[in-house]
Amino acid sequence: MNGGTIIAKVLQQQGVKFLFTLCGGHISPIFVEAKRAGIRVIDTRHEVNAVFAADAVARITGVPGVAAVTAGPGLTNTITAIKNAQMAQVPLVLLGGAAATILKGRGSLQDINQMALMKPNVKWAATIKRITDIVPTLQKAFAIAKTGIPGPVFVECPIDLLYNEELVREWYGAKNDAPARTLQEKAVKWYVNRHVSGIFKGKDSIRFDVPVPPISYPKHTGSQVAGMSQKIAAANRPLMLIGSGAIMNPQQTIALANAIEQLGIPVYLSGMARGLLGKDNPLQLRHNRKEALREADLILLAGVPCDFRLDYGRHLNSSAVHIAINRSAEDLTKNKKPDLAILADPGECLIDLVQLNPVKPDAVKNWLASLHTRDAGRETDIYQRAQQEVEGINPLQLFKHLETQLPDDSILIADGGDFVGTAAYTLRPRKPLSWLDPGAFGTLGVGAGFALGAKLCFPQAEVYIIWGDGSCAYSIMEYDTFARHNLPVISIIGNDASWAQIARDQIEILKDDCATTLAHSDYEMVAHAFGGRGRRVQTMPEFAAALQEAKEGLNKGIPYVINAIIGKTDFRKGSISM
Repeated sequence: MNGGTIIAKVLQQQGVKFLFTLCGGHISPIFVEAKRAGIRVIDTRHEVNAVFAADAVARITGVPGVAAVTAGPGLTNTITAIKNAQMAQVPLVLLGGAAATILKGRGSLQDINQMALMKPNVKWAATIKRITDIVPTLQKAFAIAKTGIPGPVFVECPIDLLYNEELVREWYGAKNDAPARTLQEKAVKWYVNRHVSGIFKGKDSIRFDVPVPPISYPKHTGSQVAGMSQKIAAANRPLMLIGSGAIMNPQQTIALANAIEQLGIPVYLSGMARGLLGKDNPLQLRHNRKEALREADLILLAGVPCDFRLDYGRHLNSSAVHIAINRSAEDLTKNKKPDLAILADPGECLIDLVQLNPVKPDAVKNWLASLHTRDAGRETDIYQRAQQEVEGINPLQLFKHLETQLPDDSILIADGGDFVGTAAYTLRPRKPLSWLDPGAFGTLGVGAGFALGAKLCFPQAEVYIIWGDGSCAYSIMEYDTFARHNLPVISIIGNDASWAQIARDQIEILKDDCATTLAHSDYEMVAHAFGGRGRRVQTMPEFAAALQEAKEGLNKGIPYVINAIIGKTDFRKGSISM
């Protein structure tokens, strides 16, 4: 039983179904033994996408996603995805290869100070030093990833702890039966033998039935829920904002959706909470959030910090009662101190709040009607803008059509700036956990990795990547991975030959398009190169036909790229965030 076998056994016990990797000699036993243990191994074309895929699995299932990458550059390639997971509060476990324990710091291949690199970007980082450390270290890693505020952890796995002892002794020369000829040779042979014996000591007594570290996070109290209920009962214009921080336990999304229904408070959903109430729930508002926040007399933020997305709290009516629920003490009071701050899981807290039935239906009915009137006005404006003729396809019209074609099991992956921002105004996620975006880090490049994870978790679902022509280039090579692993997804690229979200304001302010210009490239040919299909479209009839062709190919396992040549509009003018 080598170290890879032990790791695979722990992954099984933790409920891990998928391992994402890019091969490397430092880590081969991990993914080979995972495959033998029945864990599905998905090898990507870039390590960052392996981690993004693990991130998506964690968000959708609640089980920490797992990626294994080789040492040195294999690990450095993951930093953006790891930091994104940290800021998005996603539990995942990154297994990193490393130089042999006896060779660290001596100039071996790809040997760098990986711990110094990773510690600032993860909740916890550890190096395995003996084979008997593998089980407790990994169990602790999974527990820490899920405890409190979820996040990524890093476990460094030196190469000599992953292979069989006999082979390691051969590598070290410790198995050489030739007698040492000098005192120095004797000393080296003694030291090497002692080192190998030390790292493999106890290998035959490893147990997997040791107690698993408990998972804990802050809990609300009955008095806190009662206080919240009293404040809501006194409000005439209550408003809820529910974000990713309320969806840390995917298993309770249905109960949370039911609770929101029973509370009857108008709500805006963001991040991973998008889709929580389905497509057409009358409690959900989609537009003019800033105006609603300024008019509300009570604002409840559930898993939503007052960061740049709320203009650091300035969007909130300063005279409104402000309630915040968050697992993170930092996010709970970020930039604005609430009147009632509850350090707890927002989803659980709202589910318990229902029992007190705090809402005044008549008052909220009038308030909700006024919000819907304004929402309807914005929808009319969007419809009219969608009818405008532009050179190429009007992106609003494209998404209006796509909206009519999305089935109830569709999952939307948002990876881009301007094009994705337009999609957020028009597409309506059909169910909980059906919208994945990077989160607060604003990372480009999550698309293919997120799609990999989503399609594996829900193989029958239609998975769509909404890509800008800028962001698609970060991960479009994973169409090779989609094809090899029979994971058909549909990508829609909004191709306006520009980094449009940046260019729009840059050109107006600085009078220069420097570094923002792309080309109307034939991105669909990448899919063809790897055995998929795709089409370049320049009109709405062409887009509709390509979408139908893409959907028909899903049952045949064919991944598809729609390269939509879109026109430039001012729909999202001034949307750049600072």
